[in-house]
Amino acid sequence: MAGQGSGGNVLAAICSFFIPGLGQLVQGRVFKALLFFVFSFVFYGLAATVVLFFFWPVGAIFHLWSIISAATYKGSDV
Repeated sequence: MAGQGSGGNVLAAICSFFIPGLGQLVQGRVFKALLFFVFSFVFYGLAATVVLFFFWPVGAIFHLWSIISAATYKGSDV
């Protein structure tokens, strides 16, 4: 994949916007994709409960981090 700001990174960021970690999976970073997916959905799932609704910002932070990570990937990240 080309460097930061390439069309591939834009596509990966768009993928991560819809499903956290999908952009990393598109870029071939499977471990990071699983981490972002699991952490985002665990915290979003906890936020869906009435008692633990305050966890939604943590899920949103992981989701946003996933998008930014996909958009700024330079190719040397493991």
